[in-house]
Amino acid sequence: MGGDLRKAASVIAAREAQEGFEVLVLERSLESRFLPGYIAFPGGAADDGDVALAERWFGSAEETARACAVRELLEEVGLALTAEGLGSSETRSIEAVGSDPPRAEQLSPIAHWVAPLDVPVRFDARYFAVEATNGVEPHPDGVEATRAWWMSPGTLLEGWGDERHKLYWPTYFTVRAMSACTSVADLLALRISTREPDEGEMGRLPRSTFWQP
Repeated sequence: MGGDLRKAASVIAAREAQEGFEVLVLERSLESRFLPGYIAFPGGAADDGDVALAERWFGSAEETARACAVRELLEEVGLALTAEGLGSSETRSIEAVGSDPPRAEQLSPIAHWVAPLDVPVRFDARYFAVEATNGVEPHPDGVEATRAWWMSPGTLLEGWGDERHKLYWPTYFTVRAMSACTSVADLLALRISTREPDEGEMGRLPRSTFWQP
């Protein structure tokens, strides 16, 4: 049996680019207990404080996943999402968001992943897409995220294909779905029907896509 199911959220920040659009990704620390060295989106597990943030920012505890996504984006890569949009925050203080909190509609829900029972670290994770402008650059915390950069979904898949990047199944599946989009607007409108891999995928794709080494 798998472990306890933890609520979590991730942010897929996207900006227009010459090749359509780019998304913000990070490389997880090699010291991380879960998926060390993998490429992921900013995000993580919800904590007790996210309920209060959801009520404060969005007016409802039901928006805890959105609050978690905003907090993790700030903590991991130093980007604050406010009503004015996405911007850098050198202090990573939650007040960088709280003084002008975002609207719920700025975080478009595009995927919901619930880990199966045979996964040792289980998450019930919501993925939200957020629009970013050019010139906004991430600053990884150096603890959970060692690197962070902008990259097109297609280029990310190429890096996964030649084994330069490790992608866990939910990330791989999400990136593959995003690669069919041609603009940020397409991504914000995307709704992904998530699923577990079939037998063919289990046999064809690298083992690291399903189990961390």
